[in-house]
Amino acid sequence: MAPAVRGLGLTGRLTAGIAAVVATAGLTAWLVAGAVGPAIFRQHMELAGRGDDPAATLHAAEAFRSASALALGLALTVAVVASLGVSLVLTRRIGRSLGTLSAAATRVAGGGFTERVASPGLGPDFDALAEAFNDMAARLARSEDLRRRLLDDVAHELRTPVATLTAYLEGLEDGVEHLTPQTVTVLRAQGSRLARLADDLAAVTRAQGHDAELRLRTAAPLELLTAAARAAADRCAAQRVALRVSADPDVPAVAVDPDRMAQVLGNLIDNALRHTPPGGEVRLEALERAHDVVLRVADTGEGIPAEHLDHVFERFYRVDTARDRAGGGSGIGLAIARALVEAHGGTVTAASAGAGRGTTVEIVLPAAPPGAP
Repeated sequence: MAPAVRGLGLTGRLTAGIAAVVATAGLTAWLVAGAVGPAIFRQHMELAGRGDDPAATLHAAEAFRSASALALGLALTVAVVASLGVSLVLTRRIGRSLGTLSAAATRVAGGGFTERVASPGLGPDFDALAEAFNDMAARLARSEDLRRRLLDDVAHELRTPVATLTAYLEGLEDGVEHLTPQTVTVLRAQGSRLARLADDLAAVTRAQGHDAELRLRTAAPLELLTAAARAAADRCAAQRVALRVSADPDVPAVAVDPDRMAQVLGNLIDNALRHTPPGGEVRLEALERAHDVVLRVADTGEGIPAEHLDHVFERFYRVDTARDRAGGGSGIGLAIARALVEAHGGTVTAASAGAGRGTTVEIVLPAAPPGAP
């Protein structure tokens, strides 16, 4: 490619390409008309009985050639000018749209995640491109928001145990505090809190990084729910929350890793207990829907406002930050649950009728094929 063409932008390249196409079409039409037209004209003259006078035939052919050349040249000139005008308008519009998109992408790369582009109105392909860009920018904005929230939450979780450990160590150094059993208990508790936070971070990283190894086997949904209920029975009793298990009789089996699914259900039950007051109820249910198996964990607790439902499975997302910190939740149990369910080829969603009206979390898994081991 010539250096001059290589240096052109998209508008210049499109215009040059269209001009080359128009010029090629015009030259081709000129050559074809010049080669075919006179022969056809001579044939018509002979059929009309005028071929016996060579001088008249030659003069008529020359007149036809001149008139055809003039008309064809004028038509091609008008066509070229019109085509170039239309192509220039079109290419400039495309160039402006892509320039706008390029500038917006540069601003997004610089951290301006609120940047959006309007639909250029150049057809479904360009509209899809603009929509995809806006969706990407929105996802980046959410990711940045989650990253900041993650840093804030981790800093908060670290601040209290680190401050407590520092205060006790300084007291021991100054002789104000003594290494009594009570002091050791406090230090161990704060150390355990730090270790638990590290374990939570590692767990969600492994789950969302698809590093979890799954050992699949077929299991009855009622078996999974019953095992989860047994594991949570003491916690439910301590909080005076009723725990009930039910399953439709014809629900097919599912191919799951029982340990991983127990972790999923345990996280969902813990979350339900955290937000269900004494005297409330948590229900574990299994049913079949459109050849899939649905495992449901429903509670009669605080519920979730509608604007938070799409985000509750994101890492460290908290509907009520102060309440969840006071309750001891790290904000990653639901994120781990979603990652493990998706590793099984399923989906998990949350629904709530609003604050104070409970929450229902549904796990949808494909039914195991008949005869699967």
